[in-house]
Amino acid sequence: MKRHFHHWLPAVLLGVCLCFGAAHAADAPGIAWPALTVEQQQILAGFEGNWDQLAPGRQVALAKGTERWLAMTPDQREKAGDRFKRWQSLTDDQRAQIRDRYRGFQDLAPDEQARLRDNFRRFRDLSPERRQELRERFRQLTPEQRQRVRERLQNRRPPPRRQ
Repeated sequence: MKRHFHHWLPAVLLGVCLCFGAAHAADAPGIAWPALTVEQQQILAGFEGNWDQLAPGRQVALAKGTERWLAMTPDQREKAGDRFKRWQSLTDDQRAQIRDRYRGFQDLAPDEQARLRDNFRRFRDLSPERRQELRERFRQLTPEQRQRVRERLQNRRPPPRRQ
């Protein structure tokens, strides 16, 4: 079954930009519609009528989003669409919490970000059964025990990267 990504692509790009890219592009000069490539214009066709009214930072973020989209494989595009659907299903409070956590992550030192990414990768690479087991064990801990686990994880250095 052929998927019609172009139907929901502008919404995906807007969501991604709102979450992660717009803040970084806020001070950038805008992009004129004719300066976009034909492919970018096709993807952003839903914005053409009000492109000039968009904030310059939003224009830049959307243009960068189309570049990322065009560089994706069909599988990556499908996964991005799935993530966006999950994002849309969240409540406003859940989205706000995710944005706050993302901003907090961005404020961390690069080595701390790397440590968190490594921890996430290790957890992600576990079997689904093992991940569920660890989640359950964590839920059963008292708040004090959970805090000790968090502190222990923060003080632990990631294992050396394999080359």
